[in-house]
Amino acid sequence: MNLAEQLKNYTPYNEQEEKDRDLILALLQTYPDIYTRDNHTAHMTASAWVVSKDRKKVLMAYHNLYDSWAWLGGHCDGDEDLLHVALKEVREESGLAHVEAIDGEIFSVEVLTVDGHEKRGEYVSSHLHLNVTYLLEADSSQPLSSKPDENKAVAWFEPDEVYTRSSEPWFVDRIYKKLNAKLAEFIEKEAQRKK
Repeated sequence: MNLAEQLKNYTPYNEQEEKDRDLILALLQTYPDIYTRDNHTAHMTASAWVVSKDRKKVLMAYHNLYDSWAWLGGHCDGDEDLLHVALKEVREESGLAHVEAIDGEIFSVEVLTVDGHEKRGEYVSSHLHLNVTYLLEADSSQPLSSKPDENKAVAWFEPDEVYTRSSEPWFVDRIYKKLNAKLAEFIEKEAQRKK
C-alpha cells in the first residue's frame, strides 16, 4: 500500500493530525518531487517514537541544529518507504544495532516548520517537513552512540522527562505530549490483549 493509501486509512488522533494529514495528502498529489529535498517548499520526512521493550523509556537525541533533546528521524531522500527511512535514521542517529517496528503502522502525522538555517556551509530556506511517525522498540541495554554531524548525545528517558529535556515548547505541547498519550493508550491495549 502506498503512502497516500496508508494516510487515507489512518484515523487521526486529534484536530492537528486531521488537518496535517489532509495537507500532506494534498501536497503528495501536487509535487512529484515531494520525497526529495529538491522540493524546497516541503518534503517528506519520517520520525520514530522509540520505546524500550518494557515501555518505560523513550529514546531521544540531542540535536545540533535545534540545540535540544528531540525524537529521531530524517529526510526520505527519494525513499518512498517511510518505515524503512525511520528505522534507518534511528540506527544512524543512535548507534542502535537492533531496533524494530512494533506494528509497522503509522503512529502519528504532523506538518513541521523548519526555520532557515546553515547546513554544511550552505543556507537552507525555511520549509515544511511533512512527517510520518512510527512506533519502534529496542532493548535499552544496547550501547548507544551519537552521530557527531547531527547530534551530541543519545539517551533513554522516562516519557514524562521528555517535557523538561526538550527546549522546544511547541514540540513538547503539540508533539511529545501527544506521542506519550498515544503510547499510554497503546500500552493499555497491549495489556488488554494479554489478559
